[in-house]
Amino acid sequence: MAPNLSSDAPKFPTNPKHGKADVEAAAAVVHGSPAGCVVNDYLARAQWLRAAVLGANDGLVSVASLMIGVGAVHDGAREMLVSGLAGLVAGACSMAVGEFVSVYAQYDIQVAHSERGSSDDDSSSSSSEVGRGGGGDEERLPSPTKAAAASALAFAVGAALPLLSGAFVRPWAIRVAAVCAASSLGLAGFGAAGAYLGGASIVRSGVRVLLGGWLAMAVTFGILRLLSLAFKTHVASA
Repeated sequence: MAPNLSSDAPKFPTNPKHGKADVEAAAAVVHGSPAGCVVNDYLARAQWLRAAVLGANDGLVSVASLMIGVGAVHDGAREMLVSGLAGLVAGACSMAVGEFVSVYAQYDIQVAHSERGSSDDDSSSSSSEVGRGGGGDEERLPSPTKAAAASALAFAVGAALPLLSGAFVRPWAIRVAAVCAASSLGLAGFGAAGAYLGGASIVRSGVRVLLGGWLAMAVTFGILRLLSLAFKTHVASA
């Protein structure tokens, strides 16, 4: 009987279109083809945008809670304005310094890892791969200065919302209500934007961030109001 030649023939995927797509996708990720670079660039931008949204949210909650806390012990609009400005400057500087230190530590770790990998690489093929991808690796290293500036700017943008919404309103009750209303809109928007960039539920994230901001403002106002009543430090505007 004649041998079955078909059993020795190579097996090909039943769906050549899917197989080709999988191979191309794997090659794009492994070999750093333009498709893989596009995906990596998109993910990097999404992470930066999400970090900026979270930084703006921090600025909004911090400054709004600070202004409402000052409003709990003092009725003057000038005092709330000064406290909001102080919170904006101090918070932006704190975020910038913290981000600079954190990203610079990551930068040092990546540089040390790259140098150690280059020194341990003895094969010519690996050396050629490093030579072709070294420039891209250096370009992908984080910039501590840019990260610090972006973090400070994001915090300041978020902090400006409650600062500008109620600091110049004379009546105390309307001023506090304006700060709370503007902060609520900002919290819902930042929560939805962060969820969209992170691939989470927009409604759940927006509600979660909104409730968290309300809780922070309510706790700050309540504690300082109780302390002002206990120590009789409440000051009414002239």
